[in-house]
Amino acid sequence: MTPLGRIIAGRIAQDGPMRLDDYMRLCLMHPQHGYYPTRDPFGAGGDFVTAPEISQMFGEMVGLALAQAWLDQGSPAPFALAELGPGRGTLMADILRAARQVPGFCAAAQVALVEASPHLRALQRQRLGQVAHLDHAGQLPEMPLFLVANEFFDALPIRQFQRMAGGWAERVVSLRDGALALALAQPAPLPRAGAEGEIWETCPEGPPVMAEIAGRIARHGGAALIIDYGNWDGRGDSLQALRAHAFEGVLDHPGEADLTAHVDFAPLAAAALAAGAAVSAPVPQGEWLLSLGIAQRARRLADAGDGGAPDALERLTGPAAMGQLFKAMAIFPRHAVPPPGFVPLSPRETGPFPDASPVGL
Repeated sequence: MTPLGRIIAGRIAQDGPMRLDDYMRLCLMHPQHGYYPTRDPFGAGGDFVTAPEISQMFGEMVGLALAQAWLDQGSPAPFALAELGPGRGTLMADILRAARQVPGFCAAAQVALVEASPHLRALQRQRLGQVAHLDHAGQLPEMPLFLVANEFFDALPIRQFQRMAGGWAERVVSLRDGALALALAQPAPLPRAGAEGEIWETCPEGPPVMAEIAGRIARHGGAALIIDYGNWDGRGDSLQALRAHAFEGVLDHPGEADLTAHVDFAPLAAAALAAGAAVSAPVPQGEWLLSLGIAQRARRLADAGDGGAPDALERLTGPAAMGQLFKAMAIFPRHAVPPPGFVPLSPRETGPFPDASPVGL
């Protein structure tokens, strides 16, 4: 058992079974043994590869989309150029490089990074120089906000419930013969339909983060691009652990594996609408990037000698790679046009929303 696993087992022995979101929070953010505070998980030498690490083209498309949204809203200055969970700073570096083509954008931008990991903050400063580091989205400045969150919401802790004959039973982490094991709490009645055995996931931290972002955009203008893997009103068990680019059990190596779950975009959209912003329909990442011109950019890079550009294009946009599983969704002011590549949610899609959180638990 890992050092963090022993700590978790001790807490369970003392206090009883632990909710999954509490387990995930400890695994990812424990200050001494948590996954993100203690390592660089990105790239071939880490545990997974994100879109910005695959190719500069991804960040270039994101940067130019944000810059076009900035132009469409009258080029406000100054404004906050923000990223949630910026990793090594690769995406923000590519955004800034691409956006230099747009006169005035970089001069008006005040870069703010929401990052909890001291280790990753140091890597970001090495790449980007002096930037404003924030602990959480509630610290984002009250000013026009142009923001990207790429693979951020999938790492927020989730709760899971399983439909039983007597209601919904929460899945918890318990002990079995001294080892960590998944178990079920007592079923409780919840106002949500479901077939027996169905798994329902909810992310308590996601909608409040979205409300902070959307509230600023509604009050001051701006746009947010949310890019992650998931679905609209997702169902089923999507919690997964990834270590050294291979999947493993979520209890196998606490603190030494990345834990993520598919994003349910519906509660995030509901939170943004409630905060006064407009929301786009989620679109597959491949479709969105192709609409922005990434295929033409890949051809130019290949013609200039970048032999990896065609493969990177396929990885980012191909339906068997990231193109279909990953979705992009935009948040923008109600009076503004959507950012490039997006259309507003239809009346059918805006309501009623699926239940986003358990009641009474």
